[in-house]
Amino acid sequence: MRYILLSFFLMTSLFSLEHKVYTLTLASSWGDQIPILGSAPYKVAKLANEMSGGRLVIKIDLPQKHKAPLGIMDLVKEGLYDIGYTTPVYYKGKDYKLVFFMTVPFGMTTTEQYAWYYHGGGKELSQKVYAPHGLRSYPGGSVGMSMGGWFKKEIKSVEDLKGLKIRISGQGGDVMARLGVNAMSTPPGELYMAMETGVLDAVEWIAPAFDMAMGFHKVAPYYYTGWSKPSGEGQYLVNKKKLDTLPEDLKVILESAIKITARELLDESNDANAKTWAQMQKEYPHIKINHFPKEIMASLKLSAKEVEEEQARKDPLYRELLESQRTYIAKIRPWSMMGEFDYLRVVTP
Repeated sequence: MRYILLSFFLMTSLFSLEHKVYTLTLASSWGDQIPILGSAPYKVAKLANEMSGGRLVIKIDLPQKHKAPLGIMDLVKEGLYDIGYTTPVYYKGKDYKLVFFMTVPFGMTTTEQYAWYYHGGGKELSQKVYAPHGLRSYPGGSVGMSMGGWFKKEIKSVEDLKGLKIRISGQGGDVMARLGVNAMSTPPGELYMAMETGVLDAVEWIAPAFDMAMGFHKVAPYYYTGWSKPSGEGQYLVNKKKLDTLPEDLKVILESAIKITARELLDESNDANAKTWAQMQKEYPHIKINHFPKEIMASLKLSAKEVEEEQARKDPLYRELLESQRTYIAKIRPWSMMGEFDYLRVVTP
């Protein structure tokens, strides 16, 4: 009888261990009013819960609650949240190397960036960079190519940029600052009011589907094509100590849920941008689509190289990342040009 009771106890203990519920908390940089980005963490949570049979629960807080849309990295690093959904360029002031895991001016396209991350050493470098912060990062999905921003006045020369107050994130802000621009990092929820009241003269946000939802077209008619963010990658940052408390299967489930949602986010962004672009042409004829003049683009490229070399002199790991991406671009760009670009150039009327 004693052995029967012992066997029963062991079986019920194993059953309870297998069905133990693990709860993680997540803080997002973006509220649910932001198209696509706002809903992404909820999709991750739903998938993780379903794939784990209810064993993995993710509770989500938006900026309205945690009040730190640009402070997600610290919230996770300090253990106040287990996961953060954000973008690495918000934290270049803490560690400039992080810019490489979203995008850099005149860098890789989304498809090139993902190829580098998964097959060109990017993933290993990511772990090397985030380890000192006690974090593990996972690509959270790209919104693709970002536009160059909304401007209240037309930009015809480098002289027109001097003194201009623009919200621009990431390395692009440092690049523009060298040309006399006043680059600012205004939180997303304050952007429209800042444009409307004159605190900002211009704003670089994302792309049509995201920008039109913010209403920038109501206060700034000049919409410029992109250069600073050829790939708009978000990331899920996970507290490493908390991650290590999860069973191995739940670690795999969490990573898989993030990866599936990341792919869907890119597809959804492309579809939404295409629809919004067509809507813009039809319903908002006052919007003027412009390219920056060649003079400005040449100055921006030169400035970008100066910023990169300056950072590389300060930080050997930054240089390693810079050289890794430059080497991979040299490898993949000829195919990008021969493949999609030449195809589009030939078949598009």
